[in-house]
Amino acid sequence: MGALVMALSATTALTAQAGSEQIGEVSTAFRWLGRNDRVVIEAYDDPKVQGVTCYVSRARTGGAKGTVGLAEDRAEASIACRQVAANVSFTGKLPLQEDVFTERMSILFKRLHVVRVVDPKRNTLVYLTYSDKLVDGSPQNSVTAVPVITSTPIPLK
Repeated sequence: MGALVMALSATTALTAQAGSEQIGEVSTAFRWLGRNDRVVIEAYDDPKVQGVTCYVSRARTGGAKGTVGLAEDRAEASIACRQVAANVSFTGKLPLQEDVFTERMSILFKRLHVVRVVDPKRNTLVYLTYSDKLVDGSPQNSVTAVPVITSTPIPLK
């Protein structure tokens, strides 16, 4: 029982570190024990780009294992990032590519990633979501882009 509580606490702490905020969910399959399988929608504010939020939808496994954080979620996710403030601003210089958010999808070895790629030619921020596993990641991915007005050039490292 103590290991179960520690696993649940670790899962909760990792979710908090990723900076996600769940804003909605829909049930996709009924489970007799524990939560139903569902698709959740989470909002992630880019920590280095003020005024940009990414919305990620992904499958979450329910049942007894899913309720306590021991189930492995599917490797499918979708992303849409948008400018959510009047102006986009930057907290510093950005690398051309950076893993901005990472969150566990299983108790061991599987993670969801959101990567920011800067397209300097078009002054655009491109966000990619995918999952990986210690041995084999998933080729399933989703991409979105946020153009930044030309009067606000993206500062690069």
